[in-house]
Amino acid sequence: MTKVPIKPLGERIVATREEAATKTAAGLYLPDNAKEKSQIAKAVAVGAAVREVKIGDRIIVREYSTTEVKIDGVEYLIVKEEDVLATVA
Repeated sequence: MTKVPIKPLGERIVATREEAATKTAAGLYLPDNAKEKSQIAKAVAVGAAVREVKIGDRIIVREYSTTEVKIDGVEYLIVKEEDVLATVA
């Protein structure tokens, strides 16, 4: 795993968003402007006060509750632990 350039503080989690679906259930391909942002992300760094989420967990985040930051061409999400709705098995 590459080193993450962001160190989250307190109850914050740094994650990378999973790619959105590229085609519908019926098999139609979606253009880039029609894709919705995925609410599932992978935790790549966690703050010291985070209790439930570990690095590598797939998490579902609350919509519109994240801060998006792009560093070195990689888009990271910063989210509070309270805005994580669930982990994905």
